[in-house]
Parts: sequence; C-alpha cells; structure tokens
Amino acid sequence: MAVRLHPLHGLWALTDRELKKWYKTPIVLIISLIQPVVWLAFFGKSMNLGSMFISGLNIPGLNIPKEVIDEIAAQVLKATFGTTDYFSFLAVGMLSFITLFTSLQSGMSIVWDRRLGVLGKLLTTPVPRGSIIMAKVFNSVIRSLVQSTIVLLIAILLGLSLNPGINALDILGVYAALTLMSIGFSSLFVTLALRSTSWESQMAIMNLLNMPLMFASNAFYPIKSMPWWLKPIAYINPLTYVNNINRALLLGVTPTPGLALSFAYLVVFAVVFSAMGIVLSWRYLTEG
Repeated sequence: MAVRLHPLHGLWALTDRELKKWYKTPIVLIISLIQPVVWLAFFGKSMNLGSMFISGLNIPGLNIPKEVIDEIAAQVLKATFGTTDYFSFLAVGMLSFITLFTSLQSGMSIVWDRRLGVLGKLLTTPVPRGSIIMAKVFNSVIRSLVQSTIVLLIAILLGLSLNPGINALDILGVYAALTLMSIGFSSLFVTLALRSTSWESQMAIMNLLNMPLMFASNAFYPIKSMPWWLKPIAYINPLTYVNNINRALLLGVTPTPGLALSFAYLVVFAVVFSAMGIVLSWRYLTEG
C-alpha cells in the first residue's frame, strides 16, 4: 500500500540541514556582510551630497549666509531623494542588496547537492520534490533576514536617521517586503539550477544579473534621475518596490508607487516564481 505524505513532510528537516551549513561556519556570514558594510562605511559616508551642495553654493565673494545655503541644500536633497540624508537613502537600499545577493546564491546548493550525490539520495526518499525546492528557498529567506538585520543595525550605528514615528508594524512591513523578494528571487535561481551540474554556469548567471538588478533599481538613486530607456526596467524590477516600502516605513519617504501597489507586486512576484519552481521540480529535478 502506497504511503501518502503531507506536502510539507520533511520541509523543516531539509531547511535545517541547509541552515547548518551556514550557522556552523560563521566565517561565511562575516564574508557575506563585508560588501554591504563596505558600501555603507566608505561609499555611503564619503559621498556626502549635502556637503557637496553646500560647497557648490559657497561661492567666494557672494557671502551667502550659512543658514540659507543649508536650507537650499536640504531642499534640493529632499526634492531629489525624498530625504535630506543621502546616507540613510543608501543604507535602506543596502537591505535589498544583501537580500538579493543571498537569494542569488540559492541555486548553488542544488548544484553542489547533485555533484556530491546528496540530491540522488534525497530523491529516493518519500520527501516531495517541492519540499526539496522550498527548503532551499526558506534557507535563503532566513539567511537574508538575519543578514539584513545586521546591516540595519550597523547602518543605525553609522548614523541612519529613522523616521521618528516608526513603530512595530513598520518593522514588520520591512521584513515582509524583504521576505517576499527573497522568496521570489530564491525560487527563480533554484529553478534555473534544476538541471545544472556546473557551478561555473550558476556563478556566471549570478555575476551577470547582480549589478544590473542593483543599478536598474532605486537602490542608489531615484528613478526620476534615470535615462528614459532605463526607467521601464526599473519599474519592473522587484528591488524598486522593496526599496519603496522600506524607505516609506523606515525613513518616512513618500512611496511612488504606493505601499499597497508595491506589496501587491511583491506578492505576485513571490507566488509566481515559487509556484513555478515547485511545478518544474516535479519534472526536471533529477540527480544527474
């Protein structure tokens, strides 16, 4: 008599197996945090746009009062970035950066499991193939949220100016947005690795998409500052909607598009790609 298992059977066991590779080797966590921290500490703090505007307005001989110069600089920054503090604008964008970077690596686990023979053993067990896929995804989500939390705390220590009216619901909204984005991208890259046996090809895909996804979003600068041909790409990029939500909730920046539309876009993104990963795993997830 065939035994019918619940679709979630073994899901946590497989997720915990993936997480052990990470939390039992802290050096992996430290290395993964280096790049966003470098962006925050060096690029974010050195690129003091407020001082640049002030220096540009402080023309010798005009004797413009310092209060006037400061006010003009603040208005220019506010009109451009929605906040007078570019470091805070960039720091919130780093939360999506670390989430994206971790999600891009999710497909590598499938490749290594296949090469080491682990995947073949898993496929002989009663565990549903969808659970194998979603374990990889949930591992990526948990890692992303932990790393994002660390980056956020470092940003606060470096001078991130949070919205004075921030509350617990705002923080939950930030984590919800990061979770949805991580589910979508992790599912996408696990799906791309379903038949792959080469880690080189996965690395090539990661390197191909990493920077374009970051710079074709509002992580570093607002969409209105982009050339006309880049704006449509930015508006279909999930990072744009995550940054909209996070800046609205953490900094009080008015989101464009609004919060409801941004969350709806991320929900569709996460559902479509996770469903695609599970469905394709029934046919294409093999040991070789």
